[in-house]
Amino acid sequence: MMTTNRDLMQQAREALKGRWGLAIGATVIYFILAGLISAIPRVGWIGSLIIDGPLILGITLFILSLSRGREAKLEQLFEGFQRFNQAMTTYLLLLLFIFLWTLLLVIPGIVAAFSYSMTFFLVADNPQLSGREALRRSKALMYGNRGKLFCLFWRFFGWFLLGIISLGIGFLWIIPYLQTTLARFYDDIKAEGSPPVVEGVVSPPTQP
Repeated sequence: MMTTNRDLMQQAREALKGRWGLAIGATVIYFILAGLISAIPRVGWIGSLIIDGPLILGITLFILSLSRGREAKLEQLFEGFQRFNQAMTTYLLLLLFIFLWTLLLVIPGIVAAFSYSMTFFLVADNPQLSGREALRRSKALMYGNRGKLFCLFWRFFGWFLLGIISLGIGFLWIIPYLQTTLARFYDDIKAEGSPPVVEGVVSPPTQP
C-alpha cells in the first residue's frame, strides 16, 4: 500500500531533523548560483539553459541523500557537473517536451510537467540513463500517480502563503521541506513499481 501524503511529509520532517541548517544552506547556494548565471546581461538565459541541468541534478543528489538518511554534503551540489552532458541534455529535453504540450493548452502542459516530474530523481539514481529514457521512465512511474502528486502540492499551499506573508523568508524552510517530501514521494512510488517501459526512440506521447 502506498504511503499517504501526510506520512510522506512526516517522513520528510524526520529526515530534516537536526539537518535543517544544512538543507537551507544548500538551497541558498543553489539559488545564488542559478541567479548569478541568469543575471548575466544579454546571455544570461543561454547560460541558464546550459547550467541549470547540472545544478538541478546536484541539488537532487543532495536531497536524495538527505531524504534517505545518508550523509548529505554541500559538495554534492556540484556533482551534476561531473555528468554535465547527461544533465544538460535531460534538462533541455524536459523543457522541450513541456513546452510542446503547453503549445496545445495550459492544462496539457501542466499534466506533462507532472508526468515528467520524477525525471531528475531517476537520472540521479541512474548515472548511465539517457535523458530520453529518463523522461519515458518518469512518465511510466507517474502513471496513476499524478493526482496524488497534485494533492501533495495542494498540501503545501498554506505553507506557500506563509512564505509570501513572511516576505519570502519562510521559503528558506519551505523549499527544503517540499524537496525532501518529493524525494520521499519518488522513493515511495518507485517501490510500488510501475508499468513496463518499452525501449525505443522517444517521441512526444499521445498523452502527457
